[in-house]
Amino acid sequence: MTILIRGGTVVNADREFKADVLCDNGKIIAVGDNLDVPAGAEIIDAGGLYVMPGGIDPHTHMQLPFMGTVTQDDFFTGTAAGLAGGTTSIIDFVIPNPQQSLMEAFNIWRGWAEKSAGDYSFHVAVTWWDETVHSDMGKLVNEHGVNSFKHFMAYKNAIMADDEILVKSFSRALELGAIPTVHAENGELVYVLQQELMKKGMTGPQSHPLSRPPMVEGEAAQRAIAIANVLNTPLYIVHVSCQESLDAITRARAHGQRVFGEVLAGHLVIDDSVYKNKDFAEAAGHVMSPPFRSSHHQEALWQGLQGGNLHTTATDHCTFCAAQKAAGKDDFTKIPNGCGGVEERMMILWDAGVNTGRLTPSEFVKVTSANCAQIFNIYPRKGVIAEGADADIVLWDAAGTKTLSAKTQFSKGDFNVFEGRTVKGIPTHTISGGKLVFKQGELMAEMGAGRYIKRPSFSSMFQALNKMRT
Repeated sequence: MTILIRGGTVVNADREFKADVLCDNGKIIAVGDNLDVPAGAEIIDAGGLYVMPGGIDPHTHMQLPFMGTVTQDDFFTGTAAGLAGGTTSIIDFVIPNPQQSLMEAFNIWRGWAEKSAGDYSFHVAVTWWDETVHSDMGKLVNEHGVNSFKHFMAYKNAIMADDEILVKSFSRALELGAIPTVHAENGELVYVLQQELMKKGMTGPQSHPLSRPPMVEGEAAQRAIAIANVLNTPLYIVHVSCQESLDAITRARAHGQRVFGEVLAGHLVIDDSVYKNKDFAEAAGHVMSPPFRSSHHQEALWQGLQGGNLHTTATDHCTFCAAQKAAGKDDFTKIPNGCGGVEERMMILWDAGVNTGRLTPSEFVKVTSANCAQIFNIYPRKGVIAEGADADIVLWDAAGTKTLSAKTQFSKGDFNVFEGRTVKGIPTHTISGGKLVFKQGELMAEMGAGRYIKRPSFSSMFQALNKMRT
């Protein structure tokens, strides 16, 4: 399919400019003024619209088995919903059970993801350790294009990685040219606080944030940063939700340490008052970890994003319906953790970021695609409108409005944490792999059209760091 996008304003992370964009065979083949129209090309009039790289969500959980149930969105419905919001690629998570082979888990997730409508890649979690894990990490990097490994510092008695695992896995990642990522919460403290709250009879969703206060996250972030510093390992911290965590990242970066921070769209605009709702379904619908925080943390996160100490925006898209959340009706620790957002992320970031002056359009591109592509080594294939890049493109109407709601979302969850919010700035067209998949509210996603994206290792840079260590 050949598509010519005519007369729009191209926005990349470094600049914006008027240009036509020509796509053919899944790639951008030309960017320039008054491009000739090839025979048979579909022409999209982009007059008055921004033309930007398709979004990359570096943190999703499609079809995730978790806490005794499975998320509502599978890889088709979740990636399709992303396309409707301008997100053309995701990086999901392979999460092996304790003692399960990393390769076995990876192959299972690859099978599930074959139905994806948009492009996808994987972080692989290290949930236990022995020599087979060491070996499988090598296979994943060298044979399967995995260049990032996830570590849950939370979820005691399940998938929590202790300090010994962190040290061994971080060291192995450095050898391989892969980047460790961490979910930073002190799992031991969370477990103790949960038990204390339950003993006091505080069994409802309002106890969820009380069991995971900001310092629990801040301590874990600082500990992971310290371990990475000793080992000379770069580090990526997912879903930074509080000032304490951000402060730890900011200090480390000020001293030259290579630490990257991710923030969720929800953490930027939703505060912890949602847990005080007397309606169980409403409060439980917002249960995720880390939880939503008080408003002063939101302002700190925006400052981190503006100041360059937070680099990517994500969603942690992990959808459970009301019936699934009801498993924790009498015990908040049993409420499946997770919220949606893959469809709404870019609209939330534009409305709350660009419209308020916190972000320029180019900075919006940085935090929704370009930085992610660079950190995870798929730039300039992704994250830029340029000749040779993948034809993953979103056309954006800065004046368009939409009211977000579970009733109108494409995601299969029955809850929307942004319910009732009217945003200004919406996608009008999404092109994925050179195909028009979303047009003015109509979703034309194709099951299985998405491609698995291999992400090369950072061998040269990391080998230099490894030599410094030795």
